[in-house]
Amino acid sequence: MSIKQAASLALKSIMGNKLRSFLTMLGIIIGVASVIILVSIVNGLTSNVVSIFDELGTNLITVNVGGRGSNRSVDPADMQKIVEENSDCLMYVSPSVAFMGTVKSDSDSLDNKTVTGVSEDFEKIRVLKIENGRFFTYMDVTNKNRVCVIGTYLQKELFDGQSAVGESIKINGKKFEVIGVLEEKASSESGSADDVIYLPYTIAQKMSWNGRVSMYYFSATDTDHSEQAVSKIKTELYKVFQNENAYTVMAMSEMIDQINEITGMMSTALAGIAGISLLVGGIGIMNIMLVSVTERTREIGIRKSLGATPWDIMSQFVVEAITTGALGGVLGIVLGVAASFAVTLFGVASKISFTAIAISFSFSVLIGIIFGYFPAKKAARLNPIEALRYD
Repeated sequence: MSIKQAASLALKSIMGNKLRSFLTMLGIIIGVASVIILVSIVNGLTSNVVSIFDELGTNLITVNVGGRGSNRSVDPADMQKIVEENSDCLMYVSPSVAFMGTVKSDSDSLDNKTVTGVSEDFEKIRVLKIENGRFFTYMDVTNKNRVCVIGTYLQKELFDGQSAVGESIKINGKKFEVIGVLEEKASSESGSADDVIYLPYTIAQKMSWNGRVSMYYFSATDTDHSEQAVSKIKTELYKVFQNENAYTVMAMSEMIDQINEITGMMSTALAGIAGISLLVGGIGIMNIMLVSVTERTREIGIRKSLGATPWDIMSQFVVEAITTGALGGVLGIVLGVAASFAVTLFGVASKISFTAIAISFSFSVLIGIIFGYFPAKKAARLNPIEALRYD
């Protein structure tokens, strides 16, 4: 018997018992759909997180200096010197001083807002885009000018969406001139990338509780030089502190790699859990095939008496099991893809993984082969005389 004939007989058998065949496939359908949905959601979340880091800049390097007392410390000038001496792999550096503040404009007030003090190079490091006005300059930082750059959320809340450039706001009671408004990134929502206030770090030092700069943002010349840049920074800091625990240096590219590794492990674990449904579906296939062999014992006896070989009998039942698994896989793919698109309507990130589709479908076919083999072998071994006597 050819494979084509066996497939034709398998389809006739499946269509002849539609409900039973569907219930047999149900475990495969659920398993395949679960793998696709879970992996798609993890991929979607990963893509969102990576895109956020991409916005920060893949060549960004963050340095947090804990220090070892007043005798061993670094200041912004020391960090700038590191950049100047390693211009082959480093471009810019900006100190960062953050504190919580109350922001007021006339009668409007916003409490508990994060105010960040940075240098003029922060605009280049974070690739900030100015919608109106300008970013502050080296002279603004050096002269400790009371100027600031805000996001569109603050412009919306404090100035009713009208241009804030040239207007004044008070931060913890101190008056600042708004010289620039950043381009909108996140629909001007509270707590988003549009809810920011930047001012010269020299002013922020005086307004923060201890005036100490412990955070620095570096920019490598490009992503390929990030590792070299990290190594240079660590070497220079070690010369000062003689203790690696006194500071942490993290490249954004390393963080993205770590995120991809973690989410990859999550995808594998979730796919493994969903794969249990595929095994359950395989057991269902084996069970129904054993029932089918029993029901068709007399048919098998007739076919053997007419010259069918054990291979013909075995191939018929194996192909039927494979067909059942493959059809279940196809239905599972349709359900999984549809559900993956549907969850996006509820605000859940989802990104279809064609690798997950291919693997889950292949696994459904493999299950058909594995769990269909034993019933097929049992059918092939039936004694034709005893089979013909079976009622």
